[in-house]
This record gives sequence, structure tokens and C-alpha cells, in this order.
Amino acid sequence: MTRHKPSKSALLFDHFGVLAPFYEQFISPPDIRTLMTLLELRPEDRLLDAGGGTGRVAQHFKGMCRHICIMDLSVGMLVEAQAKGGLCTCRGKSERLAFADESFERVLAVDSFHHFRDQAVVAHELVRVLAPGGRLVIEEPNIAYFPVKLIALAEKLLLMRSHFYRPAAISRLFAETGATVTLYTAQPPNYWAVVEKT
Repeated sequence: MTRHKPSKSALLFDHFGVLAPFYEQFISPPDIRTLMTLLELRPEDRLLDAGGGTGRVAQHFKGMCRHICIMDLSVGMLVEAQAKGGLCTCRGKSERLAFADESFERVLAVDSFHHFRDQAVVAHELVRVLAPGGRLVIEEPNIAYFPVKLIALAEKLLLMRSHFYRPAAISRLFAETGATVTLYTAQPPNYWAVVEKT
């Protein structure tokens, strides 16, 4: 497993903190209908939105489950999430989630997995905090498509250190945790990985 250590310059600049006030104006809205179908949220569920930023996705699930927590590293993004009301926010790294084992019945990571520094460690952490029988839904852009290659290049030039996965690669990454992975690739360039903890 290759570990990527962020440079000091990458740690000192919070790209998302700068973008936070304008983020939702430039990023296309999430496919909530597909996410609802894949998540299968129940009223008793606790939901973690890992790398949830401004809460642009999690806000759509308010009232559908018992508790929603948005975890993100960017203070600026979390300030925007708090302004939406009804969402718990937590600042932290996905490589070291500050939650006990089996804390959430549902976990979500929409357009965030490629930003995590050590994705193999994050995969284990996300499965660790997932309750038995729980479900993790990841939505990611597929690097196999040219427009995503351009996004990856732009993020590299901005020193964001993103690392995009093809669907099969992300499936293997989570299969190593012992979880079951199902891929949905019907709406390019995005795909969904549904990870279930048995």
C-alpha cells in the first residue's frame, strides 16, 4: 500500500475554506434520488457524511433519519453546513475518524473520496465505524472519462493532491476490508460503490 504524505504547503492552504461561500453555486447538485435509493435510510439510522463539506448532500436527508453528522477537515465548509441548521458537524480527518466502532448505520461519501490523503486507511476507517448490516455509499467521478482527467489535472495544478479511482479499483480497495461491494456505473462519468458490512 502506498502512503502519500502531504507537503507542508498542502497542509497550510485550505482550498475548500476559500471556496466554501461559493461552492454550491459552481458544483452541480447531487443526484438525491439515486442516493436515497442506494442508502435505504430508515428513521432509526445514524448517518455520517464523510467529507460532507457544506452539507449540500446531507441537508436533503434531514428528517429521514435519527441523526446526521457531517465530518470535514475544512472549517470554512463546516461553517456553511452549520448555517443550514439541523446538521451536526465535526472537524477531522477521515484517516482517523473520531467515532467508536459501529457508530453509524449509514455512511456517505459524495465526491470526496478522491480528496482523502490515504485512501486505503480511509476505507478501513469508514467500514470500522459502520454498524453490522450497515451500508456505505460512495459517489465518485470515474477517471476513465476525459472530462474527469481534466478535473484531476486541474486539482493537481492547484496542489490539491487528489487521487481518482476507476470503479474496479475502488471496489478492490473496499473488498480488502472484508465488506461486500456492489458497483453502479449507469450514469457516466459518475459511479456509485455500495459497501455493505455483513
